[in-house]
Amino acid sequence: MQCKLSTILAVFIIITGFAVTHAQSVLAQGYIPTRITKAIELLENDQPIYYTQVNGGGYDEGKAMAQTWADYITYNMEHSPFNTSELRAFMQGLVDGGPTKSGHRTPTVVAVLPFGGVNEAVMMANYWMVEQVLGAGVHGVLLAHARDPDVVEILVQSARYPHTPYAEGLPEGLRGNGGQGFAARIWGVSNQEYQRLAEPWPLNPEGEILIGLKIEDRHALENSEASTAVPGVGFSEWGPGDMRMSYDADSGTAQVLIDARARVLAATKAAGIPFLNTVNTHNIETMIDEGVRIGANPGAEVADQGRRYTNRRMPW
Repeated sequence: MQCKLSTILAVFIIITGFAVTHAQSVLAQGYIPTRITKAIELLENDQPIYYTQVNGGGYDEGKAMAQTWADYITYNMEHSPFNTSELRAFMQGLVDGGPTKSGHRTPTVVAVLPFGGVNEAVMMANYWMVEQVLGAGVHGVLLAHARDPDVVEILVQSARYPHTPYAEGLPEGLRGNGGQGFAARIWGVSNQEYQRLAEPWPLNPEGEILIGLKIEDRHALENSEASTAVPGVGFSEWGPGDMRMSYDADSGTAQVLIDARARVLAATKAAGIPFLNTVNTHNIETMIDEGVRIGANPGAEVADQGRRYTNRRMPW
């Protein structure tokens, strides 16, 4: 009798699992994406997004992650080798393993740049890296130690073409013609269409590029309001690990760190851009209510918890 019950239970689990998978597949077939960049499509509808991180990886790793639970992948080049050939292979793997359950060609990919925005000279000397990374077909870049708005302006310039629409307070873009071919193929559009769409959101409402800032030391914190307000910035985070070292705080709960987080969160709200923060099963609903719109590497179960809490309609 016990054996029979176990068999029935096993069959029920298999059928239930198939039903859930099948239902998600049917939903995906009926859902038509409105954007190339899945993360932006969600954010502009005030839906929180969730990411996972990889420290490098090529074609095989990309193809294996094409069906990831995450809305976007952080490709970390800050703490791993700066290898754009490998990055291109990773992006091609995502395409070949796609589309996503939501019908997008690939998950969103945001690359962490391999240098810190400590001053204008460093940013200007390394702006070519932004062009190289975006030329690999990623959908965004994230700058560590973004210390002042002048640095951030150069970052935004680096992600724009010279012929793009004028934006008050921003010099013309620095991206050059000729490097868009591979990125256009990854996005599944023509070269001309890529140049039109490869614009920072929400500066350009039709833009498909996300530019992020890490306000992660005491120097960056002093300019957090001005930096996050630069046109073209799409999100920001406060970087608790580096912030703790910057203040030589004894613990992650030190008041100076609590105040730092609150200041960056307030700055993002004032600028009207998403705030990134770690989330877990115990605090995700509170974090969402507080205004967090990007959940840092929470894992599939926590991400699903958040998606259900906000009644997400896009299949995942």
